[in-house]
Amino acid sequence: MEHQIGPSSSFYYSQRLRLHYVDWGNPDKPLLLLIHGGRDHARNWDWVARALRDDWHIVAPDLRGHGDSSWAIGGMYSMPEFVLDVSSLLEAIGEFPVTIIGHSLGGAIALQYTGVFPERVRRLVAIEGLGPPPDLIREIRSKPPRKRMEGWIREMRDFAARHPRRYESIDAAARRMREANTFLSEEQALHLTVHGVNRNEDGTFSWKFDNYVRAGAPYRFDEDDMRSLWGNIECPTLLVRGADSWAQDPVADGRIEPFRDARAVTLDNAGHWVHHDQLDEFLGAVRGFL
Repeated sequence: MEHQIGPSSSFYYSQRLRLHYVDWGNPDKPLLLLIHGGRDHARNWDWVARALRDDWHIVAPDLRGHGDSSWAIGGMYSMPEFVLDVSSLLEAIGEFPVTIIGHSLGGAIALQYTGVFPERVRRLVAIEGLGPPPDLIREIRSKPPRKRMEGWIREMRDFAARHPRRYESIDAAARRMREANTFLSEEQALHLTVHGVNRNEDGTFSWKFDNYVRAGAPYRFDEDDMRSLWGNIECPTLLVRGADSWAQDPVADGRIEPFRDARAVTLDNAGHWVHHDQLDEFLGAVRGFL
């Protein structure tokens, strides 16, 4: 088929929020859903989408509070709501079973969605989507609920007083992005920034994501519930991590055990954004798996 220059934009609704997604065309091919991570956006998948679009109907949503999707009133941004949004989008598209690749928060959403609807997912790739390491989860759970709630309330009040940072130029914002992820090339950082900022009235630029997406919930999703959902997943699952990331090896720490059919791969010279840091190696692993 003759390729369009880039993806088309569409919108759908979930919990009265107007949510955005991009569609790379090729609707006669199997559906591949790409779910980005926290403080990111759908266009972070462009390099992956361009490489895979000949064989797949690729759709990538902007999660609520991210990209060109609406910000949530109240700013809770809970995991169940993210899973609901993905479920609503897939119901609207109506192409099952679907293959899903998710990164970080997007990987966690993909894993939970698949655990709830195992018959709807053909294959699943989760890039560092297992959440915090087990030791950190136990540390968080060891704090009394009162302390967690007090901390969350303080955090919410701090965000209410916080104004989005303004950058004098897109290049200045791109430099900040490279500070946050030193693996990014200048070209990658510029592309991600162009699609990740809005222009303010005074000519400055600010990130599109809602600052409230930074906040953690005071009551964490129970670890036993998480493992139970992972155990419901029936499709082959690939767990990807970067050797230079904070994420732990799911084989070494035992988190791979609940999965029925999963394997893990670690890519060298890659941090948390594996699909940016080692694109060719990531694509090689994914193509072989899919």
